[in-house]
Amino acid sequence: MERLNVTTSFDVYASVNDLPADVQQLMDEAVKVRNTSYAPYSRFHVGAALVLDNGKTVLGSNQENAAYPSGLCAERVAIFSAGANYPGAKIVQMAISAASEEKEVAEPIPPCGACRQSMAEYELKQDEPIAIWFMGETGKVYKSDSVKNLLPFMFGSEYL
Repeated sequence: MERLNVTTSFDVYASVNDLPADVQQLMDEAVKVRNTSYAPYSRFHVGAALVLDNGKTVLGSNQENAAYPSGLCAERVAIFSAGANYPGAKIVQMAISAASEEKEVAEPIPPCGACRQSMAEYELKQDEPIAIWFMGETGKVYKSDSVKNLLPFMFGSEYL
């Protein structure tokens, strides 16, 4: 037997105010769109804003449903919208912000597994990394240089 160690690295910013100006603006968009989420069950609101290589910004917020699997997370709403409306564009970076109606979310909230896999599909398709910036409602912001960093053993079409 041998052991395989996999490590990932993130840049950590103390607050939104420490982000580069373009990312700060993108995160502001994620925070604003977070308020459009439909989350009557979890009471957990997420906003995602992504920027494409054509300069367009695409927004998404989580949309829940009483039949839980039928809802979509903010990240997938934004990614699928970008794919549908700008099919030839590449995703450069994405900002994600989460907040709860129950308590203050002061820790960075990463994308769920389903969102990571959906994001991985687009990163593999475009053959360029997507920078992911994520935070809670307040506090630190984490940056991942790529989806692969968030999901080291990505499943892609090469396995089919």
